[in-house]
Amino acid sequence: MPKAVVIGGTGLIGRAVARRLVAAGWQVVVTGRDPARMPGDLASAGVLFVAADRADPVALAAAVGDGCDLLVDCVCFTGGQARLILPMLTDVRGAVMMSSKAVYVDDAGNHVNSPVKPRFGGPVTERQPTMKPGDMPHKSAEGYGANKVAAEHVLLDSGLPVTVLRPSKVHGEGAAPPREWYFVKRALDRRPVVLLAGGGRGADHPTAAVNLAALVEVVAEQPGRRILNAADPDTPDGRDIARTVAGLTGHTWREVLLDDDAPPALGRHPWHFVPPVALDMSAALELGYRPVGDYATTVALEVDWLVERAGRDPGWLPPGVDEDDAARWFDYGAEDAWVSGG
Repeated sequence: MPKAVVIGGTGLIGRAVARRLVAAGWQVVVTGRDPARMPGDLASAGVLFVAADRADPVALAAAVGDGCDLLVDCVCFTGGQARLILPMLTDVRGAVMMSSKAVYVDDAGNHVNSPVKPRFGGPVTERQPTMKPGDMPHKSAEGYGANKVAAEHVLLDSGLPVTVLRPSKVHGEGAAPPREWYFVKRALDRRPVVLLAGGGRGADHPTAAVNLAALVEVVAEQPGRRILNAADPDTPDGRDIARTVAGLTGHTWREVLLDDDAPPALGRHPWHFVPPVALDMSAALELGYRPVGDYATTVALEVDWLVERAGRDPGWLPPGVDEDDAARWFDYGAEDAWVSGG
């Protein structure tokens, strides 16, 4: 039985990867800081939880033990974190690092976290230029992608069989934040209208955690040094996503498609990127990756989770969503004023 160690295995991506590998017959070890976050189904399936902080090389090395067939790092954000796991990779058949499409820049040097949004001119391939590696705070707009690039360089320059995966906006049960909450809460509140900026045409390629896990399984069987985009087979725009959520929640609303004359904050959903951002998935498909499903199919579990959790506590805020986010996302007064005055 092959062995996999998933660093950060109790989070959105890690638990999806663990479930996929267990179903494929792997022995799986997951690390995390809080044992209370260990999903019950993984524990019941025999997945071993090891308490380990990402910054603790001794604890991480203990999880790897004498070696493993696959090491998946779901929480590698900096070059320093990448260097910390390098010694462990010599006893690993293959490794995967979760990076991000935030590393890509357009011809003007703009990236998805820039004040000016990038214009890629088509689906982004793995050959697209990236930000320069950096070591500024990785939770900042400029630092997130730059630190991911630094981590990629450390691991790829080692010459070891590390596959870097670059997902886009990841969705699934347990997402933090769950961006779909933008539409799910409106459906639960029975809003009669939904406002969509840019005529609803804005799009930012989603990545289902279960699709990402399917790609990890393919990579696990073919260890190598490479970079792969990781996204869903389709790129729904804001209008598509609003309709998907409405359908999954049994709600109907009137779509109000806003133009550039509307206030900037109105209808600005989390996927509002114009021009749309999409990842080219050709390289992953050529390797043998087959997605679990499209966006509408794979997002259903997350929507069910949100609906069930909100039903038990109407005042609940999903993980990663604070009061300021809620106030910005759900300014119904401003929406109603615009609709009634239009």
